[in-house]
Amino acid sequence: MNTHYKSILTLMLFASLSTLQLRGQGCVAIRHFSSCGGNNLSSNLLSAGEWQIGMNYRYFKSFRHFRGTHEEPDRVSNETEVINHAHAWDFSVNYSLSNRMYATAILPFVVNTRSSLYEHGREERNTTFSRGLADVRLGLGYWLFDPARSPKGNLALGLGVKLPTGDYNATDIFYNVGPEGTPQVRPVDQSIQPGDGGFGITLDLQFFQQLSPTLFAYAGAFYLANPRETNGVRTFRETLSPILQNESIMSVPDQYGLRGGFSYNTPVPALSVSVGARYEAVPVEDLIGGSGGFRRPGEVLSLEPGLTLMNSRTTVSLSVPVAMLRNRPQSLTDLETEQATGQPRNGDAAFADYLINFSVAYRIAPDDAKAPVPFNLD
Repeated sequence: MNTHYKSILTLMLFASLSTLQLRGQGCVAIRHFSSCGGNNLSSNLLSAGEWQIGMNYRYFKSFRHFRGTHEEPDRVSNETEVINHAHAWDFSVNYSLSNRMYATAILPFVVNTRSSLYEHGREERNTTFSRGLADVRLGLGYWLFDPARSPKGNLALGLGVKLPTGDYNATDIFYNVGPEGTPQVRPVDQSIQPGDGGFGITLDLQFFQQLSPTLFAYAGAFYLANPRETNGVRTFRETLSPILQNESIMSVPDQYGLRGGFSYNTPVPALSVSVGARYEAVPVEDLIGGSGGFRRPGEVLSLEPGLTLMNSRTTVSLSVPVAMLRNRPQSLTDLETEQATGQPRNGDAAFADYLINFSVAYRIAPDDAKAPVPFNLD
């Protein structure tokens, strides 16, 4: 591998890690986007005509409230906190069109609950629920360097689409909010809606570099651009306060994520350990299209330790990102209200302490390794 190529990869890794801001996330509608591969190159490269099927499970409980980077511990002590339990399963299929080009399809499912006081007339705590198919994702990726000539490191770029297959108007019963305190059926909070209602464009990057016979560096970046501004689903937030009138309809926000770190092959056969940083965010404004409607912008920076077991066909990974810094920045409504009234305003959001990510991936080799493949882009 030449010095110029090594310099490019080192710069890409440094750029990915240096972008990790000291921020955090709340009950922000960050959709789950997973990868079923491991943290080294061999677990992510497929031979031409090879398949890989996988499942990734993710769980978190958010309950710690933040305004900006300031935590409000009284919400928990007073038992007024909002509690979200989120479970997501991504079932993926990857197919290698050549030694460098691959196609991916991801079928996601979610089960979510949300317990709160303020959504039920502030009189009693109740729980709303959502489940089902989330937003399906399809994509293509390409390794920039020939794996045969660059066996110790590579860089892949991906482009895809997110389809609005998930229900973005899931409803449940809300208590003490109708006429004379009667229950009403309303859309559940944006943070537990299975879908967002928009066609999205996804961009992603994967980077791997072997530093020694047992040590690897890895990095990744992901951006989901949602051109649609709002999805037409009512939030009922305008019933809480007149200043929330412009948050009466749900936004269709962008989101992005970065991760990077190091993986070490232990003396135990097939076992590697990793440690890195993970950053996920919903921005205040979108990259393409309008940014109106209701969204909770938020960011989380986590320390991510992990374990991976891998043989020639199967990869099993477990990582537990632990939140280090969390931030709920001012939304557009916060900024507009502050400018109009001259009074500081920053909405809050509930944040998780940690996530659990567990994945299993299995490779299926073609029946005849010499059979011609549909594409030859090497």
